[in-house]
Amino acid sequence: MEVSVATTNGCVVLGLRGRFDFNAHREFREAIDNAIGQADAGEVRVDLGGVDYLDSSALGMLLMLRDRCKGASKAVSLANCRGAVKQVLDIANFGKLFQIV
Repeated sequence: MEVSVATTNGCVVLGLRGRFDFNAHREFREAIDNAIGQADAGEVRVDLGGVDYLDSSALGMLLMLRDRCKGASKAVSLANCRGAVKQVLDIANFGKLFQIV
């Protein structure tokens, strides 16, 4: 998986591409550290538009992000959820845990 980090108007956007599974743990964690370390950003948005697959370990990583953002007083949201990714998030009831835009 590829992770890009961009900051726009106080929002850090983590752009994900490829398979979001356990093998992406290191890259995702580094991107989280980068995003949370940006003091001028009040929100972290995960753009899932380029993700074609995610598994239960990816769901766990998103929950870790949510907890870390809460601890850093930053909002968190998921964007561009569609297809199989949206189905997995719906089944896991992530709409109740995250703002999905």
